[in-house]
Amino acid sequence: MSGSSADPTGGRGGDPGKLQAVRDRLDRVEDPELARSIVELDYIDAIEVDGDRVEVRFTLPTAWCSPAFAWMMATDARDEVEGLDWADEARIELCDHMHGAEITAGVNARDSFGETFPDADGGVAEVRAAIADKARVSTQRDAVDALLDAGVDPEQVVALDRSDVDVAGDEAHVDLGGLSVVVDADPVADYLDRVETSGHVTGPDDTLFLTPEGDPISAERLDVVQKRSRLASVNMGGQGAVCDALHRARHGPDGPDGSGASYVDQSGDGLSAYDGDVDEFTSTWTLSSDD
Repeated sequence: MSGSSADPTGGRGGDPGKLQAVRDRLDRVEDPELARSIVELDYIDAIEVDGDRVEVRFTLPTAWCSPAFAWMMATDARDEVEGLDWADEARIELCDHMHGAEITAGVNARDSFGETFPDADGGVAEVRAAIADKARVSTQRDAVDALLDAGVDPEQVVALDRSDVDVAGDEAHVDLGGLSVVVDADPVADYLDRVETSGHVTGPDDTLFLTPEGDPISAERLDVVQKRSRLASVNMGGQGAVCDALHRARHGPDGPDGSGASYVDQSGDGLSAYDGDVDEFTSTWTLSSDD
């Protein structure tokens, strides 16, 4: 199979419409550590469509990226592609990874992560849940900051239910008991997506903002919760910076598409100092912070 990260639909033959449909499906697969699409991150090397069979090759920033994360991306890619009504089989190949052969074989054989890595400490489900919760906490911080910056009081923030917030276009409308406050939709919509997907908020009367443990927040504790949430943002931003640097080392300073654009947000404090070791299977950094 041929192709490149600059043109990942460059496989042998294949209907252009089907190739684009596969690419659109892969765009729904996220790097769990960065919460960014594997298409956006230029991980896709090639896509090949042969009738009802699809082959996808992808490469991560380094050969030693977490096997658990690589497994999640590979299985998610397989499941997304096979969700197409015309695709009966998807074969996913992880390239240039220290466990690429095992992950490729295990994913395509429909084995479990535990069957492929019997010595792993914990399964993918636990890792996926932990990463999803970290993303929930991180996006909550951004949403709460947007409300506070708009003049919403801490007492009003912690009293909000799901029914009090409505996203329409590029605006989020927050009902404060007859008074409506409008803020940028992006941070609020991102948080709503995470908190509803995680199951923490499912009904209109559910409390919208929660502690990392999933409990209601008192107004007096909101600042503390925001500081704790900052750790999740620093964690994800720090690891994103590492991945970005390694990705550029592989492809050159201009990146795989020649744009020179970084996929790490360097506008905020997400790149604060950190130290610690990376566990091979969970890739969790131990952070040092005064907060």
